[in-house]
Amino acid sequence: MIGYLNDLIKSASLLKIMHEIEPYYRWLSLYDPSKDEYSPFFGKEYNYDLYSDAIYNYYIDPAWDYIGSETLYIKILFVSYELKFCIIEFIGEWNDAINNDIMFLKRNIVDHLSSYGINKYILLGEHVFNFHGSDDCYYEEWYEDMEDGWIAAVNFRDFVHEEWKKYHLDYYINFGGTLQMDNWRTFNPLLLYKKVSDFIMRRLPDVC
Repeated sequence: MIGYLNDLIKSASLLKIMHEIEPYYRWLSLYDPSKDEYSPFFGKEYNYDLYSDAIYNYYIDPAWDYIGSETLYIKILFVSYELKFCIIEFIGEWNDAINNDIMFLKRNIVDHLSSYGINKYILLGEHVFNFHGSDDCYYEEWYEDMEDGWIAAVNFRDFVHEEWKKYHLDYYINFGGTLQMDNWRTFNPLLLYKKVSDFIMRRLPDVC
């Protein structure tokens, strides 16, 4: 109970400093979604002096990307079409109950990337301050579409994990254990992928 309350306090504090939270930018020299012709954000121009997007009236950094949701934004940090994986960072509230955020993520981002062969997804979620679930149909569809791929959630908060379990999303998403990597920023994207992939292989030895 104490841990849950601490997470709520952290979430409330997170809302107040939304505008100060930037997507991780040190891999930008390795991958820029606005310059990747296969990216859903190819050609997007950013005005870093204009704060126009907001979550619950709290402005967020202009570098975050809109996916159709009023409360959940993302940044695609890295994609490897050769290894068929991508790394996506999130900010905001993941709300399937009201906004159907998983639908926006699946239809506007995942389906697009999947069409270019991506079947392994690393989701970075330390800036997701809440989760409201609904049914699991889009998660099931995502899981089935990937064939030999997987979804791994890194650094989501414990109470998000608990909500995922309530809606049986742990059947589709790998999380917890060694996927709670506070130091993921110290890795380059290929090393992060290797660490996550190795963990998935140990957990699911039949996954290629």
